[in-house]
Amino acid sequence: MIDLLETIVNTDSNSYDKEGVDQVGALLKEKFEDIGMYVKVHRQTEQGNHLEIKAERESQPKILIIAHMDTVFPKGEAKKRPFSVIGDKAYGPGVNDEKASHVQVLYAMKALKESGSPAVNNVHIIFNSDEEIGSISSKSLIEEAAVGKDYSLVVECGRPNDGVVTERKGVGHFTVNVTGKGAHSGVEPEIGISAIEELAYKVIKLQQLNDYEQGLTVNVGLIKGGTSVNTVPPHAEAEIDVRIKNEDQAMNVTNSIHQIAGEETVKGTRTELTGAIDRPPMERTEESKKLFNMIKETGKELGFTIHEVSTGGGSDAAFTAAKGIPTIDGIGPIGEFSHSETEEYTDLNSLVDRTILLAKIIERLSM
Repeated sequence: MIDLLETIVNTDSNSYDKEGVDQVGALLKEKFEDIGMYVKVHRQTEQGNHLEIKAERESQPKILIIAHMDTVFPKGEAKKRPFSVIGDKAYGPGVNDEKASHVQVLYAMKALKESGSPAVNNVHIIFNSDEEIGSISSKSLIEEAAVGKDYSLVVECGRPNDGVVTERKGVGHFTVNVTGKGAHSGVEPEIGISAIEELAYKVIKLQQLNDYEQGLTVNVGLIKGGTSVNTVPPHAEAEIDVRIKNEDQAMNVTNSIHQIAGEETVKGTRTELTGAIDRPPMERTEESKKLFNMIKETGKELGFTIHEVSTGGGSDAAFTAAKGIPTIDGIGPIGEFSHSETEEYTDLNSLVDRTILLAKIIERLSM
């Protein structure tokens, strides 16, 4: 398992590196076919290809497992800091988010196959290539695969001390473009209209939408504008990250952002707003609570003390949860510091533990 993890980690697979993601996909296809599973490749033109895996082509599984092959790290990162093991921890780009999960899913299926468990026939696996950039092309594939499913297990990394994720925030991205009128700031500033000034008013109002107690965050994370220091700026732009806990928040904050964009404080400016909430929240429901309790009990039988965690990060779990399918995330091997250039790690002790846990969960859900 560690040898395979090393090979995958040492293969760059940034979301925009189609060649690298496809190398990871080709390796996984080979490994799953070696254990007798059916693999369908969904070819893409820009991002990497997606994989769809079942025990048999015409089977109708009730459990959906979702993993992503892309990382946030640029091409060349694996050569710069290749896979390494220090003590019980494995390091390298994407080791925790989520290449250790690739190994976990493969070996869970291998264990079910070799033990003769019929539960292997009840699994439908999606490996997608664009999760880190919003699952642009894979969202429809995931939603199609979700039809008729009873459960969804998403193998983002497990949390320390045997945590799994039962609740995630929804994610939105908006862009505000303000147009003013350029003019020489020394010769005739009075005929100019400052787009930056208008944007500044909007940024303050946008930041005031934050409600940390209710789990709503609005972050104006990028701004740019102007053409030169001695020119009244004719253009300014801001990009906004939004995180919401439920659908009511999504509707209300979207309306507020549109209202702020539509207000004119600096006369003569024009504002264009684009974007939306593109990942719904993964809300904790009664059905997902029942699924968690079953996972907790399964973990207890294996000697693990499973607990639930809520997180502000988004994942593909949102798409199946939004379809009303009981969904649990964070089923993958345990680690921390995803996206870190130096500290991201996977606890190698959890690699086998979480593989066994996943196989046992599949068996329990297939009874």
